[in-house]
Amino acid sequence: SGVSSWSPWPISEQEGRSMTERTDELANEVAAKVVADELKQAVEEEAEVAAAPSFEVILASNSPRRRELLDAAGVKFTVRTPVTPVDESLEPDLAANPEEAAKKLAERKAGAVIQEVLSENYTGMLIVIGADTMVVLDGKIFGKPRSASDGKHMLRSLSGRTHEVITAVSVWMVAAPNAEDVSLGFRTFADISRVTFRDLIDEEITDYLRKGESFDKAGAYAIQGEGAKLVDHYDGSLDTIIGLPAERLIKEFPDLVNAEAAEC
Repeated sequence: SGVSSWSPWPISEQEGRSMTERTDELANEVAAKVVADELKQAVEEEAEVAAAPSFEVILASNSPRRRELLDAAGVKFTVRTPVTPVDESLEPDLAANPEEAAKKLAERKAGAVIQEVLSENYTGMLIVIGADTMVVLDGKIFGKPRSASDGKHMLRSLSGRTHEVITAVSVWMVAAPNAEDVSLGFRTFADISRVTFRDLIDEEITDYLRKGESFDKAGAYAIQGEGAKLVDHYDGSLDTIIGLPAERLIKEFPDLVNAEAAEC
């Protein structure tokens, strides 16, 4: 589930406000203006001089796993992350709703790159993809471990239990025939898989943490690596657990397959 919109957006500097505030406000303003079906119609109108719209694509993530999944899906893209790191802190109401929290962070990541691109007077047709993955157990969000002891605590908590892995994807589209005529819109969705761990003993957890693949992973494990040995079974998309539900992404945004890698 997500919202879509398409509307002219004047670009201006807003002093004294954080990037997160501007990105969140941008998302809210865009979402309020036009419904999902009008987004596609507007893109087609902007590109009516061509046989088909030719998009450039940016992946707003440094994750090697997401790069591999998007590449395997046949999408040509460039990686770009915002110069100023995105604020990933969550207000209490968002923290209490992990699916909405993941969607909001995915929107922030893509929206921050959009702001930087448009500040450079971009012209053309652009798609920016942001994503965020969360591990959730009993309604509690497990982020990346801050230390070995934090990782051990997470894995002990997940041992013998079934948890959710939520990956949210936010896709932003820009149509800019010139720098003064900019239309943009976005749609965000979340995909959920469930993972059940084996009953783990402390020695197994310690041995796994020594392998070093835990520390940049939500929930302190990588199912595509040695962490697979911790898993009894999973339900849903493996790509969602790894970090990008590529099959669903392409199904919902087929223009991605015919797009080009962005030069910006």
